[in-house]
Amino acid sequence: MHLSGLLEPAYFPLDITLVRANLPLVDAYLQAGLDALADSTRMAIFQKLYKGPFAVNELARTLPVTRPAVSQHLKVLKDAGLVTDIKNGTRRLYQLDPEGVARLRSHFDQMWTKALGAFQQASEKEAGGGHHGKPGRRTRPKSV
Repeated sequence: MHLSGLLEPAYFPLDITLVRANLPLVDAYLQAGLDALADSTRMAIFQKLYKGPFAVNELARTLPVTRPAVSQHLKVLKDAGLVTDIKNGTRRLYQLDPEGVARLRSHFDQMWTKALGAFQQASEKEAGGGHHGKPGRRTRPKSV
């Protein structure tokens, strides 16, 4: 059987265009950045670079890992688009990549805007008389 036969509707019942339409568009650099920052050592390096450019040796002195390990972590951050390096004499200085940081910020700004908008709608709906969740406890009237 040829591969083209497997793509016939009988063998491939899902409508590919329907599946594609329902998949969210994923920014590969955004995902790589989030994955890179999931590691605590890389997050610590990222936070140190927020203060300005550093050489590998300067970073390694402040972290509980070796200089080669710091270099490997910097490579991951660089590949994720979060860090750039510049040559300064005989050494390289690493700094945050403004575009990568802007991409992360934009992502979280959009998430918060959406979450806060949903919260506002829910609170306005509740203030308008809609009740959600468990009903409140009734108390007995105080006897006079």
